[in-house]
Amino acid sequence: MTRRVACCAACLAVAVASAGCATSGRGPPGPAAANRAAITVGSFDFPESALLAYLYAGALAAKGYPVRVLPGLGTRELVDPALMAGLVQLVPEYTGSALEFASLGRIHAVASVAATATELARSMAARRITTGRAAAAQDGNAIVVTAVTAARYRLRTISDLARVARRLVFGGPPECPERPYCLPGLRQVYGLRFRQFIPLDAGGPLTMQALAAGDISVALLFTTDAGIRARHLVILADNRGLQPAENIVPVLRRATAARYPGVLAVLNAVSARLSTPALVPLDAQVQLDGRAPRAVAEHWLRAQGLGPARQGAP
Repeated sequence: MTRRVACCAACLAVAVASAGCATSGRGPPGPAAANRAAITVGSFDFPESALLAYLYAGALAAKGYPVRVLPGLGTRELVDPALMAGLVQLVPEYTGSALEFASLGRIHAVASVAATATELARSMAARRITTGRAAAAQDGNAIVVTAVTAARYRLRTISDLARVARRLVFGGPPECPERPYCLPGLRQVYGLRFRQFIPLDAGGPLTMQALAAGDISVALLFTTDAGIRARHLVILADNRGLQPAENIVPVLRRATAARYPGVLAVLNAVSARLSTPALVPLDAQVQLDGRAPRAVAEHWLRAQGLGPARQGAP
């Protein structure tokens, strides 16, 4: 662990220890009522992850489990150690990236949803982490250009970038140079070396703004990003299969699952209803309309019959 990560991890520990409950059990007294130790749900530092944290936490709260949400904790390099140390007990993950990280790159995720989820469950079990049901919803890396750039260089696939990459500036998450499905993968699988890399954010507004302003020519965004469609951006086809299955899956400390035996069933009920077509408009409400992730999550859970009834409702 680098000095910077160690320092950030220490700060994260303090933040987790001092944080108040963002969500609490508001439904009828459930099986957790006798023991009020909160289940802390952490998220990565991008809007969709916070939304997912509130979805899973809200379903648990509706069943009477004591939960709190700590959104935007940081990258996987910080959130994963927090999960292992018990600072958080539940994290919404993405199967392919989680497998690559948990196995230290020894096991490579593939496009098969079932195979990737199975390998992830095996790797996490060795770390005393339980995986829930993988949702049908996927959100993977997307290599994106503007329509103008696509037309200018005749870009349809990522392979097409090989002709012009050395003239183009690439933008994406600060951790991109170390992530196997970002710059290292683009270099190894596609032979791409860009003129410059500019660290921005994880599929967030900075990357989108830089692409629209022409500060970067190619960006890494996420496939469910509503801004891609709203801005008529072009996702280049991953014609050599770099990106793996990235299904959303809740990962939970085994001790927490044992302490609250009904928790996994609640989490799995959320995953069972979460498809990519369902997730995209939820992301749009957060990213484009500026709605709070918690409010969006609560509305969706009620519509699915998984959230608390409105006060005063029969």
